[in-house]
Amino acid sequence: MTAPARMKFGVFMAPFHRVGENPTLALERDLELLQWLDHLGFDEAWIGEHHSAGWETIASPEVFMATAAERTRNLRLGTGVVSLPYHHPYMVANRMVLLDHLTRGRVMLGVGPGALASDAYMFGIDPARQREMMDESLGAIKRLMDSPEPYTYQSDWFELHDAHLQLRPYQQPFPLVVASVQSPAGVTTAGKYGAGVISLSVPRDMVRSTSLKDQWAIAEETAAEHGQTVNRSEWRLSVGVHLAESKKEAMADIREGSARVVTEYFGNTLGHEVPDVPRDQIVDFMTDNKQWIVGTPDDCIQRINELQELSGGFGGMLVRVEDWAPRDKLHRSYELMARYVMPQFQGTLTGIQASQQWASDLRETLQVNRRAGLERATQTYEESRQQR
Repeated sequence: MTAPARMKFGVFMAPFHRVGENPTLALERDLELLQWLDHLGFDEAWIGEHHSAGWETIASPEVFMATAAERTRNLRLGTGVVSLPYHHPYMVANRMVLLDHLTRGRVMLGVGPGALASDAYMFGIDPARQREMMDESLGAIKRLMDSPEPYTYQSDWFELHDAHLQLRPYQQPFPLVVASVQSPAGVTTAGKYGAGVISLSVPRDMVRSTSLKDQWAIAEETAAEHGQTVNRSEWRLSVGVHLAESKKEAMADIREGSARVVTEYFGNTLGHEVPDVPRDQIVDFMTDNKQWIVGTPDDCIQRINELQELSGGFGGMLVRVEDWAPRDKLHRSYELMARYVMPQFQGTLTGIQASQQWASDLRETLQVNRRAGLERATQTYEESRQQR
């Protein structure tokens, strides 16, 4: 297993907001959450792109990221993801380079084929072609970002004629990441271009079951075929997480809210298969089957270690942002992760723990020295009084 010396922690923000709530306030809560994460020391946030189905309402991650960048100081911001078949690749590259300069290098480009079938349907895009379109588009984007030389390319869905970016990327190289959810297409594309990867912690089994180790093996194999390398430190896993002081409290916090998003959105709206259990037992099912991490910080630490073993090692942990509990409970969950989980995987406790153990091992000697010092000070004081 290859574990990083310092794991990155962040969020994957689709986001999910129940139909019927004020959408303006929901977006404001999302921005407020990013400010809280920045305060807590999280490393990054990835923002989604969706255009239909009512629950995921950020249509332009770039616009949202520009707003978030003005409200945060250190949090890195990534598109999670730009659905490449929906855009001309030149415009994707150009927008991201502009953001790169405006944020002084705090942005990352995450790409995918498009997650919602309803989006592709509205745009008249053949779902069978979305992944090859993503691959073709990313190739053009990478070429535009890597080289200032004019680039000409003709596809059956976009053209470039002597194309070049007049504003070059602020970051060199510009960070690219590919989302990998159900099929091997994401990790194959990542390997082809030497990009990072964002994976679900437990791949969905709709068309093909691909384990985490399988995903990384495909990425490495494809990278070797194309003269590229992929780095485990740039592999991130995304998973639903909710923490509290006890597992019982954590489960109670999200019992209704988690059932709502699974049944009302993924089931009744998108038509995905949902767990065949009573509504009030969905959180138990998802937690017991290791789809979500719901419990205490210690439970979270244990599950991250298990995922490291299952995957062979990854470099980033992304909490999938959910609106499944009251605001104070959600913010408290992220605080518990920052205070007690993140330090275990970022090396920040090593010196503190070593110093505490060193002092503990020497405590008897140190107490003798302390008493000797006090006795000497008392003796000196008494002697000075006698000489007056």
